[in-house]
Amino acid sequence: MSARRVVAKFSTFPRIQYSWSESFKLLACWRMSLSALRNAQNSLRRTAAGPSTIIRLAVPGQQRHAGGQKQKTAPKAKNSQGGGQTKSTRKKENSGQPVFRPLPPSQLQDPIFQSESRGQGLDLEAFNPDLTTPGHVGNVVAFTPTETDPIRIFGVPKNILIDHRIASKPLSVIRDVTVATIDTLQAAAETPSSQTRLVMTGPTGCGKSTVLLQAVEYAAKTGWLVFYIPRAIKLVDSSTTHIYDLRTQTFIQPKAAYQLLIRFLTVNRDRLQNLKTTVETPLDRRSTVPAGQGLVDLIEMGLKDPFLATTVLATLLDELRKQTRYPVLLAVDDIQALYCKTAYRDQHFASIKPWHLSMPRLLLELASGKKSFARGAILGALSDTVTQYKTPLELRRALGLPDVAPVGPFVKTNKTVEEYAAGLKALPVPGKLSLDEAARLFEVWVEDKAVPHSHDVPNDELFVSQYTVSEGNARGFVKGLLSTLTI
Repeated sequence: MSARRVVAKFSTFPRIQYSWSESFKLLACWRMSLSALRNAQNSLRRTAAGPSTIIRLAVPGQQRHAGGQKQKTAPKAKNSQGGGQTKSTRKKENSGQPVFRPLPPSQLQDPIFQSESRGQGLDLEAFNPDLTTPGHVGNVVAFTPTETDPIRIFGVPKNILIDHRIASKPLSVIRDVTVATIDTLQAAAETPSSQTRLVMTGPTGCGKSTVLLQAVEYAAKTGWLVFYIPRAIKLVDSSTTHIYDLRTQTFIQPKAAYQLLIRFLTVNRDRLQNLKTTVETPLDRRSTVPAGQGLVDLIEMGLKDPFLATTVLATLLDELRKQTRYPVLLAVDDIQALYCKTAYRDQHFASIKPWHLSMPRLLLELASGKKSFARGAILGALSDTVTQYKTPLELRRALGLPDVAPVGPFVKTNKTVEEYAAGLKALPVPGKLSLDEAARLFEVWVEDKAVPHSHDVPNDELFVSQYTVSEGNARGFVKGLLSTLTI
């Protein structure tokens, strides 16, 4: 199209007049637009013949071709010259990530790799209820998990899991707060759980999770029914599926309920065999749990159909609240996460409140005393390790803890959170180990070769220096020992 045609075309509009320079600019813009459209059409034609680059990268090792071309096959394995063994030629991986392969045993002859020799001369008593008395304060005991032990089945918090890997076997020291917690459990064995609702408080790294684990082990070995949730953050961080239930008008978490059911059954099967349902309970439109059915059979119904796990768990807790044969312990680590804003979202991408999720709601009703076991106790432990789930203001006020930030009369609080936190009492855990407790723990680590050293053998000077630097804090003491000495 020439410039004269451009002027003639636009001359039909009486109100718009273009000069020669403006006409040439318009012509250049049209030509650029036409070339861009042609390039886009050509690119679409090229990509339409085969899969996109994303698909080809997502399926490495497969050569996809279009137009009837043959696919390249990997070369066949060739026989080696010696021993008749075969060597397969592997294509070099283009993932960009290094490939780590274990060394053969012949190259692991250094004494540091001989982990089997550790712990052979370590003579420690196994944790049992008889060792939780004032006369055994300061003693180091070993956890010996059996096939149905809560440590093995329910798991432990991540920080305790790392601590247990320092020595050749899981260790723990009996403290004054351990004895006080056990005495509280003994007194709560004959009273409703609404009268014993404690939350362990204290500075970061003081050993709250360890004391809670000791209480769980004591309860499991003395005939209690034990619910132990070592990582309550997993119930609110959107790590499991959630589905809206019209019947309860809450978001159910079938996968989380299924996991808790199978763990609870594994740990408490012997005692659950003596308990039966007291009333007929409908699970859904098709199935009903009759009165007099064993609780083991009830749990197995939820394990066969994971979508019924949430209803079965709620029914199980209702039956356990009525029975008086066994005391029930509900232990929740990271309990403050149940009162925080969750990572779950509804269909409008709005944050779901924790009491609108099935699992946190069941735990909050028991922790608040709205529902109670006929015999038992509720224990929890705070943790500020994950900054996203710090202890909220409402829970701090209920426990009588000082505010971490300036709070005025106009600070907004949630009435529902205050209701679920009402009645909880703080169980303070000392911020530091006593000198005898830390010394005994250090001796056991040195004897077990858990404290690494290159030249100097760990001595009293090292112990005193690290105990002083950490101010007796359990986690700081361990971290100082492991970071100061080199292999």
